Amino acid sequence: MTPRLIIVIPCYNEQEVLPITAPQFLAKLKELSAAGQITEDSRVMFVDDGSKDATWDIITKLSEQDEHYIGIAQSRNRGHQNAVLAGLMEAKDMCDITISIDCDGQDDINAMDGMVAAYHEGCEIVYGVRSKRDTDTFFKRFTAESFYKLMNSMGAEVVFNHADYRLISSRALQELAKFKEVNIFLRGMVPLVGFKSTSVYYERSERAAGKSHYPFRKMMALALDGITSLSIKPIKMIIALGIIVAVISFIGIIWAVVEAILGRTVSGWASTTCIICFLSGVQLISVGVIGEYIGKIYMEVKQRPRYIISERTWEKKK
Repeated sequence: MTPRLIIVIPCYNEQEVLPITAPQFLAKLKELSAAGQITEDSRVMFVDDGSKDATWDIITKLSEQDEHYIGIAQSRNRGHQNAVLAGLMEAKDMCDITISIDCDGQDDINAMDGMVAAYHEGCEIVYGVRSKRDTDTFFKRFTAESFYKLMNSMGAEVVFNHADYRLISSRALQELAKFKEVNIFLRGMVPLVGFKSTSVYYERSERAAGKSHYPFRKMMALALDGITSLSIKPIKMIIALGIIVAVISFIGIIWAVVEAILGRTVSGWASTTCIICFLSGVQLISVGVIGEYIGKIYMEVKQRPRYIISERTWEKKK
């Protein structure tokens, strides 16, 4: 059976790049349809993540020009991960497979051919993985690769050099919908769904236009969210650190007692200050990590909606 595909594309202030990449996505959709890989009624779905520019107006005009374009708008900006999830959840009952991809034109859309082919071979999830990072600066390459290594070392199961370019079947999405957490990290959540999966490798290029909306600061925030949402290893590290500090402190106490008995003790401001600063630093870091987890629990208990759809292009046509 030929599957119906919906390409899910999160957008935030993309008025410059959208007119360039939208025709490319449509061309790829028609190319796959002409090859018999997907149905003719497949769609390109844009998810406007509360953009402040003309992004939603462009999406609306595109949907009026060609029925293959559809779009949804969030009630406010909720972040990239929530925007991707909103599109996937909206599409899961409308198609057989989805492919999520950013709209900046950096991810090679030709990799979709391999993704769809892998689906026809029985894979429910296909990850788009960068084959190399030659176009990145040294700093960007170092921080990005360190990000994936850190995530894996902390117990978060992620695919190395994979972002949010992936194919997911409707069957897998139905299971992903059962994950109710508010703190979303799709790169770690999707592998937890299971099912047969594989990877398709591609080379990434420069943005087609505009500026990146994912600076180093946001990458670090994403890493922190991923670690604390998917792993309790940092808390275990605090326990290990506490044991190490306790052992060192115990040795220090024995040393101090021995020195006192031998009459070799002298008052020292430097040693006292170092010990106090060290222990204070360890305590503050530990409290901070624990506080991060408590904050996550606080948000989960509230059970606020992860996204709110304010408009849909197909509802305007009715």
